[in-house]
Amino acid sequence: MNEHDYLAERFEEHRAHLRGVAYRMLGSLSEVDDAVQEAWLRLSRSDATDIENLGGWLTTVVARVCLDMLRSRQSRREDPLAADAPEPRATATQGGSSPEQEALLADSVGLALLVVLDRLTPAERLAFVLHDMFAVPFEEIAPIVGRTTEAARQLASRARRRVRGAAAPDADLVRQREVVDAFMGALRAGDFEGLMAVLDPDLVVRTDMAGAPSEVRGAAAWARGAVAYGQLARLTRPALVDRTMGVVVAPLGRLVRALRFTVANGTITEIDVISNPARLRELEVSIVE
Repeated sequence: MNEHDYLAERFEEHRAHLRGVAYRMLGSLSEVDDAVQEAWLRLSRSDATDIENLGGWLTTVVARVCLDMLRSRQSRREDPLAADAPEPRATATQGGSSPEQEALLADSVGLALLVVLDRLTPAERLAFVLHDMFAVPFEEIAPIVGRTTEAARQLASRARRRVRGAAAPDADLVRQREVVDAFMGALRAGDFEGLMAVLDPDLVVRTDMAGAPSEVRGAAAWARGAVAYGQLARLTRPALVDRTMGVVVAPLGRLVRALRFTVANGTITEIDVISNPARLRELEVSIVE
């Protein structure tokens, strides 16, 4: 085995851990492999003989990459799923993860915590995730965020308080997820009655398809068309769309349509169907399988 293959094999031993760090930092499965791939590229360009603790070194690199990505989101809103290009995959030796692995990763965090983490500043999120979830010492976190050890400790403490204090609003998001799951189940089964059960009778659906905004009123009128095109449901995945529950159509990781729901009293009252590439690029989208 040559040196490159040996290094790639050692990297694969840490991939699951690195994806866990990246997902908790970014909250977007489509961005996780970008961060992990960047860590591999940096490792492959480095002199590995100088790295005493490969796992710690890779964790630090992924954390720095994720911090840069979070800061970039703040300066300009980015779409975690590309509207115009296929989703990139990390490729060291085995490539990206399977849908089953992605579902396990998302489930390991939980929707409620993911939403709360998204409300933290990038530095707070990094300090909290690395220390409270992965037991990284503050002495190692401090240089990543460019702060003193005590300041890094304060970042994590402040994040911890915000996470605890934001528990109540998340229950509403969990209820929304239940409604969306029922919507998806009915759509995939072609179940008209089941779909009607989760739609408000006075449902309003707005769409920008073909560049011509239109509006449909009434659940029955829209549901009949939705069931007729139910074969597309297999490409549809639940997601946070601008921090509210919705679904996206993203074959091969390419975002082509997003549905943003308004849920009230256990039913969907409004649906915004977004397919215009310019509007898609303005959305914040995170898959929540």
